Amino acid sequence: MGGFAIGTSEFAPMGLMPEIAGGLGVREPQVGHVISAYALGVVVGAPLLAILGARLPRRRLLLALMALYAAGSVASALAPGYLSLMAMRFLAGLPHGAYFGVAALVAASISPPGRRGTAVARVMLGLSVALLVGNPLVTWLGQILDWRWAFWLVTAIALLTMALVARLLPPDPHEPRQNPAQELRDFNRSQVWLSLAIGAVGFSGMFCVFSYLAPTLIHVTGVPARQVPFGLVAFGVGAILGNLVGGWLSDRFRFRAAAMILVWSMVVLLAYPLAAQARWSILLVVVAVGTMGALATVLQAHLMDVAAGAQTLAAASNHAAFNTANALGPWLGGMAITAGYGWTSTGYVGAATAAGGLLLYLWARHDARRAREADCAC
Repeated sequence: MGGFAIGTSEFAPMGLMPEIAGGLGVREPQVGHVISAYALGVVVGAPLLAILGARLPRRRLLLALMALYAAGSVASALAPGYLSLMAMRFLAGLPHGAYFGVAALVAASISPPGRRGTAVARVMLGLSVALLVGNPLVTWLGQILDWRWAFWLVTAIALLTMALVARLLPPDPHEPRQNPAQELRDFNRSQVWLSLAIGAVGFSGMFCVFSYLAPTLIHVTGVPARQVPFGLVAFGVGAILGNLVGGWLSDRFRFRAAAMILVWSMVVLLAYPLAAQARWSILLVVVAVGTMGALATVLQAHLMDVAAGAQTLAAASNHAAFNTANALGPWLGGMAITAGYGWTSTGYVGAATAAGGLLLYLWARHDARRAREADCAC
């Protein structure tokens, strides 16, 4: 439910880009900066709140983080203008990464070692369901009423999440307490940083396409605005498929699954500009773009293997990395669109970033192999 609240809020501006632009008197590419402001909040808040909350019991930390998220949603709904909305979205993004990171650790801690990838995938399932149900719902709600209603709905879901966590997640008296200083020391490892870089670069292509999906459907495919939610549903279907497959790939192939997903991403994103010319083909490709979310589960599980004593900080920072992608993708896509390359240029930009992520993966594999050889020599 927490993932559902966060996912619904995070992606709401993407589905409501024309409505937000019209309501605030700005151009649609400028709404991409609102999306980037939220992502920047996640990047800043994930490591900061993970360190500040390291000594708290995880149950209490989850409740505090979701309370902050509810407050950020209220502030977003009440923002009077474009600049204030950017500021409020930044604040709303602060607890995002830490919440997901702690939730993933809780799930992994009560699961068998060989099923950690599946456990993390189940936590991330809330985000995928938000793409399938929450985002189309708030897009429809924003179109018939006002875009601000999207954030009021998120506030209600966040409060429901707090009630469910308080009732259903029992305190764990044997839970190990984290040491912030030890987390910082163990976090400073090349494999941790390279894993985060793969997510930040390789995943930005998905956000590059999805951020401008609504105007692409309207201006290129020729879909009426009222049918845009169907495109969002297609993306949500892909996200759920990617979530489920990502857990299976992680348990079976471990880190090698990241390379498989990045190659798949390049193929899908290169097909997107051509597919955007017809309704049937763009829906199929949008489903495929949604499956790129499998990378999040794979990298989250891999970080648990390489982060040693920096579990909370690394888990939270994984979402900071993916929201760096959420900031980078719309920014790069917006530059290509503004330069006159058209709405579908986001597919080519996204394929380039996926290729960059694959190069970082190869670097990480080489670094790990060199470290093993050094250990054997000793």
